[in-house]
Amino acid sequence: MGNSETVLAMSVPLQITEIFHSLQGESTYAGKPCVFVRLTGCSLRCGYCDTKYSYFGGRTMTLEEILASVAQYRTRLVEITGGEPLEQEGAIPLMKRLVGEGYTVMLETGGHVALDPVPEKVIKIVDVKCPGSGEADTFRMENLEQVQPWDEFKFVISSRNDYEWSLDFYRQHLASGAQTVLFSPVHNMVAAVQLAQWILADGVNVRLQLQLHKYIWGPDARGI
Repeated sequence: MGNSETVLAMSVPLQITEIFHSLQGESTYAGKPCVFVRLTGCSLRCGYCDTKYSYFGGRTMTLEEILASVAQYRTRLVEITGGEPLEQEGAIPLMKRLVGEGYTVMLETGGHVALDPVPEKVIKIVDVKCPGSGEADTFRMENLEQVQPWDEFKFVISSRNDYEWSLDFYRQHLASGAQTVLFSPVHNMVAAVQLAQWILADGVNVRLQLQLHKYIWGPDARGI
């Protein structure tokens, strides 16, 4: 990318639903203080989505405004989430700036957008959509080749069928990889104890993930 293209990319504003400081509720970073930058917009419509409010609206912010908002908090862990962050052109320059300024940066992404432009140091949490989401045919298989050992794969499980599907995908494509694999029950659809029993019965080397923030603040709380 030439200098003029770099300046143009860095000037692309982003549509932001919210920026807030909370505890990380998911991934292997669960429990750590984190600043969340939630981008607006997503082309997927997962049936169990708990952030439908991020589909539309938000406010336009420049890169510098976002960085200033993040900097007001003392934590050095930042998650770029959505919506689907990679559907906005300005998401890549934002991650590059945050990495360049010494932040540990996480990206929550649905797996249907190419990962190759994402900066290498960003920790990608890649959601492999199960049949129960209604979006299981959207995952880009080439993204399996665009991950680093520190990245993670997530399966959001809403039924026994989703679990069996996830287990098959894991065994075919992820079991020999270095990435952490997360099996996460849809809140109030699959009991955590039930998913735990399935995992233990099958002896599968995945991590059970609960959405910690929903147990602390409740399933409908925002900005926490």
